[in-house]
Amino acid sequence: MRFLLGTKRADDDDRLLWSRDVRFAHRLLDAVSGSRSYELDSGIVVIAPAAGLTDARAAEIAAAVRSPAYGLISLDPTLPEGERHLVALSAAVQQSGLAERIGMAQSSQMMQSKMLDYFFTLKNVHEVAFQPIVELSTGRLAEYECLFRPQMPGLQTSISSIVQAAVDTGRTVELDAFIVRIILRQLGALHAVRRVAGRPPIHFAINLTPASLLAPQFEPVALAAMVKAAGLDPRQITLECTEQQAVADVALLVRIVKALRRLGFGFAVDDAGAGYASFSLIAALRPSIIKIDREIAFGIARDDAKQALVEAFVSFGGRIGARLLAEGIERRADLAMLTGLGVDLGQGFLIGKPAMEPTEARPIETLRLDATRHAIGRRVRGTDRGTDRAADRSTPPPVLRANRPV
Repeated sequence: MRFLLGTKRADDDDRLLWSRDVRFAHRLLDAVSGSRSYELDSGIVVIAPAAGLTDARAAEIAAAVRSPAYGLISLDPTLPEGERHLVALSAAVQQSGLAERIGMAQSSQMMQSKMLDYFFTLKNVHEVAFQPIVELSTGRLAEYECLFRPQMPGLQTSISSIVQAAVDTGRTVELDAFIVRIILRQLGALHAVRRVAGRPPIHFAINLTPASLLAPQFEPVALAAMVKAAGLDPRQITLECTEQQAVADVALLVRIVKALRRLGFGFAVDDAGAGYASFSLIAALRPSIIKIDREIAFGIARDDAKQALVEAFVSFGGRIGARLLAEGIERRADLAMLTGLGVDLGQGFLIGKPAMEPTEARPIETLRLDATRHAIGRRVRGTDRGTDRAADRSTPPPVLRANRPV
C-alpha cells in the first residue's frame, strides 16, 4: 500500500474510490483529470480531486460497465497523509458492501479501530440532537432522548456505524464513556441556562450498552457523581440500555440497575420485541420504561400481529410497573392505534423531529385522526359554502318548464 506512506502532491480536497473492477477504475482515470490509481491485492484505489470525482460522475461511469460495487469517500486533510488514506480506504471498502466477501474481515476490524481512533480525537465537533418524548394521552412532554451525531470530516458515517465498530473491536465501554461525557457537558450547559431564566428542569434519556453498565467506570455511585458534577440531578436522567450485544452477566446487571434506580435514575430497555430484549430479561431488570421497537410501531394500524404483540407488552408492563414507549411514530393511524392499545409514551417524526436544541413537540390533539377529519371537513364545508354563495350571486334561478309532447 504505497499510497499510505504519503504522496508528493497535495490532496487537501481529494476523494478516494475503491473497487474490485479494474476496467471501471481505468475509465475513471481516463475521465477525471488529475486522478491517479494504486492497485492492491484486494482491488484498486483511485484518488482524484473532489471537483472531478463526484458521486454523479462515478455513478455515470459505473452504469456504463455493469454497475460494479464501489465505495467513494472524501479524504480528511486534517489527518496525516497515511492516516487519512487508511481511514478513507476503510470507509470505502465498508461502503461497497464487499468487505466480508473479499476476506478483509480481519483488516476491516483494524480499519474500524483506526476509525474509532479518529472519532475519539474529535472531542469538540460532535453534536447532540434532542427528540421529544410525550405522553400519548395528554401530549405532555416527558423527556428528550439525546441522539449523538458524530461529525467526522472526510467520512460519511452514522452513530450506528460507530457503535457497531465499537462492538466489533471490543471498545463499547470506551465509546460510551466518551459520548456520555460530551452529552453531560451539553446537558449541564442547557440546565444552567434554564435555571438562570427561572425555567423548570427537563428530563433526558441517554443510551448505554449493557457492557458499559457492567464496567467500573459506570458504577452507579460514580455515574451519579458524574451527573451531579454536570449540575444535574440523577432524577432528570433515564438510562436506555441498547441491545447491541447479549448481556454477559444478567444477575450483576440486575443488581446494578436496582442500585441506579435507588439513586434516582430512570431505566429503559430499548428495542423491546427485537434483538436480545426478551420478556425474561425485561422481567429480571424491572425497568421504568419499555421501548417498543420502531419496526413494531410502524404500520401497526394495519397489522393484527403487531397489535397483539403490543397488547402483550402493555399487559406485561402493567404487571411489572413499567411504562410503554413507542418509538418511530410517523403516521396518524399508528398514533391512534398505539394510544388505543394503552401505550403510555411516544416519539417519532410525527410528534417531533430531532433538533440541535430541545424544541416543543407538536400538539398531540392536532395529530389525532378525529382532529384531522374535523379540519378537513371544516375546509370542505367552507369551500362548499363559498361555492354556494358564489353560485347565488352569479347564477340565475332555474326556469321551470312544463313537459310537452314532441
